[in-house]
Amino acid sequence: MFSRLFGRKIPQAPPSTGGRLVYAIGDIHGRLDAFEPLLHTIAQDVLASAPSERPMLVLLGDYVDRGPASAQVIDAILALQAEAAFEVRALKGNHEEALLQFRDEPGFGQTWVEHGGSATLASYGVQPPATRTDPEAWETARLAFGKVLPPAHTHFYETLELMLTVGDYAFVHAGVRPGVPLARQVERDLLWIRAEFLQSTAKFEKIIVHGHTPMEEPQITGRRIGVDTGAYATGLLTAVRLDDSGHRILQGRAVRSAA
Repeated sequence: MFSRLFGRKIPQAPPSTGGRLVYAIGDIHGRLDAFEPLLHTIAQDVLASAPSERPMLVLLGDYVDRGPASAQVIDAILALQAEAAFEVRALKGNHEEALLQFRDEPGFGQTWVEHGGSATLASYGVQPPATRTDPEAWETARLAFGKVLPPAHTHFYETLELMLTVGDYAFVHAGVRPGVPLARQVERDLLWIRAEFLQSTAKFEKIIVHGHTPMEEPQITGRRIGVDTGAYATGLLTAVRLDDSGHRILQGRAVRSAA
């Protein structure tokens, strides 16, 4: 009964980032050629925005697989973390989980390559087995991968975050289980959930910013913001810019050379 004053609806304040300028980037999947243009666009936006506090760059996971430059994408992220321009927060995706599983279980390679793992191995200079069902060949590939994986990359993969909250937003890779408090979400749902989250009409504790499920256009509702636009196939990488005034979409597109 307090929602109206003298017959006029009180306008609702937009979601808040607590004063921070935040950029959240969707699934990169080895597309350094799209990641670099998007970073340039974001840098230009920061200059125009002149924030009073260092902006935050949230990476929503799935840096590897499918695209041709997984190792090089990780190098670029590590370089960003070493600089002072952004506070970089990197989340874990299901494809990073797969990479780590192959590192420990050679037999998982047969499954991993079906989802783009061979491109990741190649980016590190490792030849995937010619026969997917050869266990000895997968063990050889696993050992070779372990030898060439830089310690900084290993540390990066092993220390990725599962969830980040900033103001009225929660950042995850895939989504959250409806009806479960954010503090009680489990890793599998955060990395893998799709239909139960995307089709839910439940109200979440915060606006969920996520990737994982590629769409032709960014998905923006009052409950979630999805920014995976299938960069591995389209060459179009999407970010959402968030501050206390609201949200805005930024994109970077790979420039493909003529065949």
